[in-house]
Amino acid sequence: MTSEQRLFVGGAWTEPEGGHYEVLDPATERTVGWAPEASRDQVHAACAAAREAFGPWSRTAPEERAAILARAADVIRSRFVEYAELAQAETGATTGTARAMQVGVAAARFQRYARVEPAEWAIPPQINEAGPMGRAGVMGALAVRQPVGVVTCITSYNNPWANPAGKIAPALAMGNTVVVKPAPQDPLSVYRMAEALEAAGVPRGVLNVVSGRSVEVGEAAVDSPDVDMVSFTGSTAVGRRIGEVCGRGMKRQLMELGGKGAALVFDDADIAAAVAGIGTTFSFYSGQICTAPTRVLVQRGVYQRLVDGLAAYAGYLKVGDPRAADTVVGPVISAEHRERVESYVDIGRKEGAVVVAGGERPSYDHGFYVAPTLLADCTSGMRVVREEIFGPVVSVVPFDDEEEGIALAGDSDYGLIDYVWSGDVARAFRVARRLRAGGVGVNTVGRNMEAPFGGFKKSGVGRDVGSYALHAYSEVQAIVWPG
Repeated sequence: MTSEQRLFVGGAWTEPEGGHYEVLDPATERTVGWAPEASRDQVHAACAAAREAFGPWSRTAPEERAAILARAADVIRSRFVEYAELAQAETGATTGTARAMQVGVAAARFQRYARVEPAEWAIPPQINEAGPMGRAGVMGALAVRQPVGVVTCITSYNNPWANPAGKIAPALAMGNTVVVKPAPQDPLSVYRMAEALEAAGVPRGVLNVVSGRSVEVGEAAVDSPDVDMVSFTGSTAVGRRIGEVCGRGMKRQLMELGGKGAALVFDDADIAAAVAGIGTTFSFYSGQICTAPTRVLVQRGVYQRLVDGLAAYAGYLKVGDPRAADTVVGPVISAEHRERVESYVDIGRKEGAVVVAGGERPSYDHGFYVAPTLLADCTSGMRVVREEIFGPVVSVVPFDDEEEGIALAGDSDYGLIDYVWSGDVARAFRVARRLRAGGVGVNTVGRNMEAPFGGFKKSGVGRDVGSYALHAYSEVQAIVWPG
């Protein structure tokens, strides 16, 4: 698209007061389109529109809200190829990823929250003796999920379809109104999502989208007095700053932050399966994903086999044009991010890590490409082991026994998703329960899309996905009466 995108505020497509900025294709470095730069006043206007729409929307029957989400899913599916091509142009994702994991997952998430689930449940009655609170009696109680209010959703650049859909759909299903501030690198897809919801019949002001490169845009979407909750996906550093603002205003928070997933590989593991699972760090979003198993802890008995397997795997993957059918690894999001990833590889070398695969920039005339890189002979104190790189880089650390492996896994500021590979299922589950992470994959990097998602420690606050998202975007109200 070459036209200039407008903001979506209060049900109207609005010219941005800050002008427009260029969105680049990470693979070709060509212009994808022109994104709007909102002013602080326009962001606050979006929040005010959401506040005005909240009362009527929160009182709309859940079945009517669900019907709009279902129609939005249908609209997304009807424009599937068009939307996937835009997602690919904005993010550099491979064709399979753009279709299945970006647009496909977004449609599925709108469809998931188009079914109405019970929002109230009975609490066992309590028998009270006579006393200061009154006569003896039986007290009944009901717990009711109520919408939080106006929710600001600040979304990540690695998936401009699935990530916003995973926030917007459950928030709207619960009766909240929403202001979305998409990542500045790829906001155009989120405006297409707004168009789909508009076509589905979402009332004016229920959904608003404002974008911009300026930090002021995100700050305004968080500090607006009309906002009751902030749902953020991104770095721990930014999450901490958002949390400070939310704390001052007693705003509710859902934080999906950084990760440095530990993958424990024991000497009885299926090494081929472990290599294939860990190898997704190289290919899936080119390593730009917080759940990636980037910190590999390997028992010494199979250490060399795993390193050799990962090196061969990395060397086999084709890096290049994400539109080519045989490409497995596309570009990272920007030139700046490529430099960040490459700087970590250099840091690893200086720290004493051995570059077993990759480590050099692919020789293309254009595109922000990083070769799948494997760093071996690492130690737990190295920055490449401790800090989130967010690229196709894997660090490998050896360990001797189960206790040491568990201790190394826990030696991290992060705790999003860890992994265990072992042929002994009892040991795998025993170890999993001792890991301080919000999720653990046992012999898999796959996800159950109804399982709660979120992190321990600096990886976040709260849980979403499945029914847990309905809890995340709601408050629980107790109603009590005498029996």
